[in-house]
Order: sequence, then structure tokens, then C-alpha cells
Amino acid sequence: MNISKLRRKRQPKLMIIPMIDIIFFLLVFFMMSTLYMVEQQQLIPVHLPQAQSAQNERPHSIAITVTAEGKILFDKEEISLELLEKRTQVELYKQNDIVFILRSDKQVEYGKVVAALDELKLAGAQRISIATERKEK
Repeated sequence: MNISKLRRKRQPKLMIIPMIDIIFFLLVFFMMSTLYMVEQQQLIPVHLPQAQSAQNERPHSIAITVTAEGKILFDKEEISLELLEKRTQVELYKQNDIVFILRSDKQVEYGKVVAALDELKLAGAQRISIATERKEK
């Protein structure tokens, strides 16, 4: 009698579900490690050499504030509405990609905020943001 005929021939099963789990685990591991490496490169303190042609990575921003009393503050310096256009032009001449952040008290008349926004536009400001606070749910 032939013993090999009595044995069942089992084919090995390829379990694909554990393999998929391992692949996803490796994918997540490499994504997280790459993100961590990018953040670490920006946080490592180094003293960079100086150069005349060096530029900032982030555009500079200046806050234009209209207080509840109607006073206009240009980056913490009180100026009149008539001088806002000239002062904005001076800052745009220094740095072209500057961002102006228009902040105003919610009690200020709408017309004063629009007048300040109009002066910024007349000066040639292209990047103007209006500051707000996040509402709590």
C-alpha cells in the first residue's frame, strides 16, 4: 500500500489580511517619520550666515487697528486717517509682499472701517486681511 496516496496533499494558504495590515503599518510609520523629520529640520537652532540678498520666508504683516474711540493705530503708532495711505505706501515700498491686517472693535462705526480699508486700497495694498475672533459653540 502506498502511504503517500493516503495523505492529503495540503496546499499552503496565503493569508493576505495580515500582509495588508503590515503594509498599512509600514505606510503609516514612514509617513509619520517623514513628517517628524520635516518639523525637526525647522526647529533645530542654527546660526545662519548673513547675506545682503537674504529674504524672509514669511511675508511681514502690519496690524492696522481701529479702536472703539475711532483712533487708527498703524502697528501700535497712532496716525490720522489721512496719513494712512502715505504710511502704507512707504511700507509697500520697503517690502512689496507685505500683509496688512485690519483689526477693529466691534463697536466701531462701519464707515470708519470702510474708510480705513479704502485708504489701504488707494495706497496699492493687495494683501489685506480682516481680523476676527473664533465663535465658541
